[in-house]
Amino acid sequence: MAENRLARELETRERTARKKGWQRPELLPAPNPEPGYVYRWIRLSTQGQPDPTNVSSKMREGWEPVLATAHPEVFLSGIENERFKDNIVIGGLILCRAPEEMVEERNAYYQAQAHGQMQAVDNNLMRENDPRMPIFNDRKSTVTFGKG
Repeated sequence: MAENRLARELETRERTARKKGWQRPELLPAPNPEPGYVYRWIRLSTQGQPDPTNVSSKMREGWEPVLATAHPEVFLSGIENERFKDNIVIGGLILCRAPEEMVEERNAYYQAQAHGQMQAVDNNLMRENDPRMPIFNDRKSTVTFGKG
């Protein structure tokens, strides 16, 4: 009762790639990374009202608007803001870039500010500390089983 079979070496099992599930599209697409630069969306307006204070402060920090011709993969047609008609603007946000070194320096500055504030809070709290009633009592408990 021999069946006509293919030799096992000749059998192939095709692996089919799993179908990618539906994902919600990104509201703000990310541009292709460019070495040495960091990208960020900066608010131009809120609820239709322009926010020139925010834009000017970010420009003074070193952020520069990205031209639409530099990243055609992100550019969507439609001019939302006449002033930034050559740039990438989506939903009241403009795509800007800055050098990595500048961003790292900015982050270090704000991290030092936050650290200084935490030091001040801790110092103020510990000033109220009394050895008879410590605020932080470092208890070192041990657990033993049986006759130790």
